[in-house]
Amino acid sequence: MAVELKVPPLGESITEAVVGKWNKKQGESVSADEPLVVLETDKVTIDVPAPAAGSIASIAFKEGDKVRVGDVLGTIEAGGAGAGASPAVAAATPAPAQAAAPVSAAAAQAGADTRITPTAKKMAEENRVDVGQLKGSGTGGRIMKEDVQGQLNRPAAAPSAPPAPAAPSGPRPNAAREERVRMTPLRKRVAERLLQAQSNAALLTTFNEVDMGEVMALRKKYNDKFQAKHGVKLGFMSFFIRASVEALKAFPQINAEIDGEDVIFKHYYDIGVAVSGSRGLVVPVVRDADKLSLADLEKTVGDYGGRARNDKLTMADLTGGTFTITNGGIFGSMLSTPILNPPQTGILGMHNIVERPVARDGQVVIRPIMYIALTYDHRLVDGREAVQFLVRVKECIEDPERLLLDI
Repeated sequence: MAVELKVPPLGESITEAVVGKWNKKQGESVSADEPLVVLETDKVTIDVPAPAAGSIASIAFKEGDKVRVGDVLGTIEAGGAGAGASPAVAAATPAPAQAAAPVSAAAAQAGADTRITPTAKKMAEENRVDVGQLKGSGTGGRIMKEDVQGQLNRPAAAPSAPPAPAAPSGPRPNAAREERVRMTPLRKRVAERLLQAQSNAALLTTFNEVDMGEVMALRKKYNDKFQAKHGVKLGFMSFFIRASVEALKAFPQINAEIDGEDVIFKHYYDIGVAVSGSRGLVVPVVRDADKLSLADLEKTVGDYGGRARNDKLTMADLTGGTFTITNGGIFGSMLSTPILNPPQTGILGMHNIVERPVARDGQVVIRPIMYIALTYDHRLVDGREAVQFLVRVKECIEDPERLLLDI
């Protein structure tokens, strides 16, 4: 009996997705609830499980195709061998030679299409690479772009004929050295929102520097006890979340949003924290951050980071947020101007910690310094409030004892 594999509900206001990856090929056996196909939306990726055990009888959409909620992605022959048994039956009862040729060619083409990604196929065709000689490194031996590139990078055999005349001067055709890849839904949505932020808000960025010496010493002194009690390491992000909450309480404009001719002041603190996912940065939201201890903040951010890397974040994790923090320092960034996450009016950028010479009590000393940046919507936030916000964050980080450690 054939069981349909349908596109499930994707989340509030999301009606379509892109087929990101099939984990199995037509004819292969599957187990019930086994992740069968990955769908990508502009927010999250979703694993669609097999509704029944059996074998894949048909695949209706290939990787890169757009699908809508309710579309039938394919069918599963429940409990049977499915398409996987067909080759054996065909081999047992061969057709006449003249009729077998076109059928064999079609089957070979279908097999080639399922064992090589579209990008790898295009690269192989443009460079005249015989994919039949390649060993795929993808799931189930599927040929990937890297496999074709590796073949192209192998040293060529010495030519027996005289070298060809030198190519004429001027621009060379670059088609064989270029690759066209469709933008993922997440990247497309990020691009739209960044453009929206720059078009619809009056963006301005102010900067300050923070001496990280005290908080680093505090971490070194208490980290072992903190980890023993709470089961998580004491990081920098929890300090900056708590410091930001304190600053947002003092300057509520930065925790507000503009709605037409009205200003909505948020008397709660849902802090978005940018984390690295498998497809780029995503911003899950730490709810009611003002009510969480440093240990709770570290656990929440760590959990979000792990789920982002494994594409396990949900729409609920990414929805809302009153203020955002992004840490470019983990990638080595010295200084940057972060862009707002609409409709928020503020975003704090953290950067790397570098030992720098600074003046202290008339003496030049070496201190671990981090530059911080606040980008804000100047329609609602004045420069005075923005500068004072960063000063408050700086004061909290440089005097961390004012932030409860909960040890």
